[in-house]
Amino acid sequence: MTLESWQEQMRRGGLDLAILLTVSREPRYGLEIIRHLESATDLVVTEGTVYPILTRLSREGILASEWVDDEGPHPRKYYRLTRSGRSTLDAMLARWDAFTQQIGRLAEAAQKGSRP
Repeated sequence: MTLESWQEQMRRGGLDLAILLTVSREPRYGLEIIRHLESATDLVVTEGTVYPILTRLSREGILASEWVDDEGPHPRKYYRLTRSGRSTLDAMLARWDAFTQQIGRLAEAAQKGSRP
């Protein structure tokens, strides 16, 4: 495995969480989600990556969407967390925190040359 392929797998694994965090405080439309991810994290994502995830998360009941046509020249589809989505996000954050702590302990032990 190359470093680039490992990094891509890590990025893919975190995109659902990143998208849910992006809409956790307020509804956002697709392009706004992409721009937020790029500005807040330096993650470069495309519409071809984000929109299928939004569709899947909506189908799973984690996100709800609503068309709003009074902003800008074209209607925009806004995404927001559902109650189930909020529970899912909370669980994902807890697992993410546990995972990063576990990896952190391994990294610290490896750097010290000892076992965790």
